[in-house]
Amino acid sequence: MVLKIRLARFGKRHAPFYNIVVAHARTARGSKPLEVLGTYDPIPKTPTDGNETAKKFKDIKLDIHRAKYWLGVGAQPSEPAWRLLSMIGLMEPKYRPGQELKKEGTVA
Repeated sequence: MVLKIRLARFGKRHAPFYNIVVAHARTARGSKPLEVLGTYDPIPKTPTDGNETAKKFKDIKLDIHRAKYWLGVGAQPSEPAWRLLSMIGLMEPKYRPGQELKKEGTVA
């Protein structure tokens, strides 16, 4: 069976909330996963320190050790999961067509 690291959607209609899960590739998005690795909240939140001008952030919580284990076993991340794992530093960012590669020593 092929394993996938993917996002399972929860939350309300205009307030999505995702669990980062490991599941068999052919199971439905909302079915019971093998393991929940973490959560992702895509709605930007302001920091709680009271500074209103601070930059908003999106909350990502992930068990890195378990994610490394599942990647080592051969689980394939979906496109959105790949983006999240590359933000954390577990995966290399994918090259997108039309995106120019940065060359060292040049200023963009």
